[in-house]
Amino acid sequence: MADILDILDIEQPGTAEITRDSILHGDKIKKKYVTAKAARRPEGMHREVFALLYNDNKDLPPLLPTDTGKAYKQTKAKLGMRKVRKWVWAPFTNPARKDNAVFYHWKRKTDESKEYPFAQFNKQVSIPSYSESEYNQYLKSEDWSQAETDHLMDLCQRFDLRFIVIHDRWDRAAFRDRSVEDLKERYYNICGILSKVKTNPWSNTVTMVNGEKRVYHYDAEHERKRKEQLRRLFDRTKEQIEEEQTLLAELKKIEARKRERERKTQDLQKLISRADGNSAAANQTAVTNDGMNTPSTVSSSIARRHDRKLHKKKLAAQQRPMRAIETVTVEWSGIKFPEARGTGVWLRSQRMKLPPGVGQRKTKAIEQELRLMNIDIAPTPTEAICKHFNELRSDLALALDLKNALTSYEFELQALRHQYEALNPGKTLTIPPSICNMSTEADTKPLGEIIDVVGSPGSHNNTI
Repeated sequence: MADILDILDIEQPGTAEITRDSILHGDKIKKKYVTAKAARRPEGMHREVFALLYNDNKDLPPLLPTDTGKAYKQTKAKLGMRKVRKWVWAPFTNPARKDNAVFYHWKRKTDESKEYPFAQFNKQVSIPSYSESEYNQYLKSEDWSQAETDHLMDLCQRFDLRFIVIHDRWDRAAFRDRSVEDLKERYYNICGILSKVKTNPWSNTVTMVNGEKRVYHYDAEHERKRKEQLRRLFDRTKEQIEEEQTLLAELKKIEARKRERERKTQDLQKLISRADGNSAAANQTAVTNDGMNTPSTVSSSIARRHDRKLHKKKLAAQQRPMRAIETVTVEWSGIKFPEARGTGVWLRSQRMKLPPGVGQRKTKAIEQELRLMNIDIAPTPTEAICKHFNELRSDLALALDLKNALTSYEFELQALRHQYEALNPGKTLTIPPSICNMSTEADTKPLGEIIDVVGSPGSHNNTI
């Protein structure tokens, strides 16, 4: 057919290309789904404003509010085929009321007549009662008459122990004025006495603990003091509040200073234990190296160590009791310089770097002392100079710690002297010069004379 149309020069109708799918599924027509283009919201316009100006149907916004959307709002109500239950306007009474008042409400006709459900919330307090003979025998009081007591119990029954209301309704024309604490004290005294005499279940002031009856005791004097303290706290002026805050801030500062002194005391004990350990080790080494280990010398060294221990115990017992401080016997060996453990090439000057554990303040103090002794803070790092320079700075750090501890203890001695003079007017506490003037002799000498700067006979001079 295509050849005939071609010979007759007739335009052929457009046919699709023959493919495998067209042969197998030629009878199935593919449906093309055209999706409408959604209008884009202009840049800078809020979503709410764009929703007012444009909708899916491209209609203009209505002038009046309408609801034409096909959504769940217009679904029809699915009503059952059963009959509607009948409701009636029925009367009811409240058992909590004593005046037999009749009220009305709606209820189902099929429901049975039940008690008013909210009557269960009408909780009443059981108030004790007493006879004339019981009052004359147990409840007589010099401060309260029987008429006052009867009036109090009647008000407690009427107002369910709301003592603020009872105090407001107290008959001041017939009886003298009473405070709330007086009313409570009288009522709870009556309850306590009657609970011991009677065994009635009305008493709400009696509790059973492990089978033992315990009566509530009202402390009126404590309640008066509590209210007075609250009144004074509320009546404080602005100046008094600021003064209290200032005193609290001073108290925090005092506690902080106290903790700092305790910390310094512990540090000093560590330094003393280190010095004693070093001296003991030196004595032991001298005894073993001299070759004079006679029984007399050994016994004398043991006796000296025993006397030193006794002296330390006496000093610890004579110290001012501040707080129980645990004695920590930690060896303080000065500054520990890290060893260079690099795998490659390293400089010898790295051995003279202070470790990170040394604070910046202590580093500055060590450098200042080195300048006072005319020693370069960065000398030529030879093997001998590195060794002795590190030992010197370690001894300087120990001397600075001892100096700070000495200053702290001198301050405490002066504080003790002032406290003694304040507690004993006209008397003066005399501090021995060997204790209080220790820093004066040390200040007159340079630090280079106190510390062995040379260290060994074969080392370098002071001025490096």
